[in-house]
Amino acid sequence: MKTTHWSHVGDEDQEPLHYTECGLDDVYLVSGYEKETTPYGDGIIIKDLDALHKAIGVYLVRDKKVLNGKEIRFLRKQMNLTQSELSRYFGLSHQQVGRWEKGQSEITDSAASVLRLLYLGHVCGKVDVRKLLDDVLQTDADPKQPRALFRKTEDGWRPSFAA
Repeated sequence: MKTTHWSHVGDEDQEPLHYTECGLDDVYLVSGYEKETTPYGDGIIIKDLDALHKAIGVYLVRDKKVLNGKEIRFLRKQMNLTQSELSRYFGLSHQQVGRWEKGQSEITDSAASVLRLLYLGHVCGKVDVRKLLDDVLQTDADPKQPRALFRKTEDGWRPSFAA
């Protein structure tokens, strides 16, 4: 398993801190944190936690080859999706997403690609992949229409919706 170290710009490097609060096993911070003693015991302050989680997510979808269950769960939660909501984009049951997250089965390459696109669309905001997939998944076509009709227009070929 590859260990990843994260640093915070402008901070001195410190002893690597095993950061498990994100739910992943292999994330270490080399800066961007402070140790603090409180009346309740020792604590850690993480600087710009949202940006750290975004950086971890981008790393997962761009640099890792195979996503494990904890990584799938991390990405899903960062997008504020339930297992059911995420499973809809794959055309699978929420139980299948649960099996991936528990490590009971591996995510398929095509589902991993969709997950990566969803996450990048979520953090980059340039293309709303969720909206595109939602639009594709809308099935408003009349199942009784026997044929697909197309009309040539000045802008090219377009579907023709006959009355």
